[in-house]
Amino acid sequence: MRLEKCWFCSSTIYPGHGIQFVRNDAKIFRFCRSKCHKNFKMKRNPRKVKWTKAYRRLHGKDMTQDATFEFERKRNRPERYDRNVAENTLMAIKKIDKVRVAREARHHAIRMKGKTAKEQKAAARELEQSIHMVKAPGALQPKRSPTRPNPKNKVKVSQTQAEASNMEE
Repeated sequence: MRLEKCWFCSSTIYPGHGIQFVRNDAKIFRFCRSKCHKNFKMKRNPRKVKWTKAYRRLHGKDMTQDATFEFERKRNRPERYDRNVAENTLMAIKKIDKVRVAREARHHAIRMKGKTAKEQKAAARELEQSIHMVKAPGALQPKRSPTRPNPKNKVKVSQTQAEASNMEE
């Protein structure tokens, strides 16, 4: 989108707005509105009309040296491009993008390396502490085999008692 400047009042002309006047010598004058166009046709000097930027600058009402004015002058100048330089620049941009993505991935891997081990330990500790919420109370107790006695509760029986119990039967 190219923004033009009004020849008379120096205001910005957006695309689709304003009037363009071409003189016989092929000089182009662009005007933001009919007011500027009519003043131009009446051969008025913009430096003597109080509402124009030229008047304000000349009489010290506006800043004459400002970075935005420099930028406006620069922006409307067409740039010359060298095809080789543009091609090399685009290739360099792609390489820089690859390097940036790789560095970011490496950074995340380094940051997350210690965290996964800590998370696993914390999860194991939490599971150990709250296992009663996950499993039923009966499942937590060791299962007893009906054929074998409980190994914790071993009873020592002497042979004389064993023989006596066999005889009673």
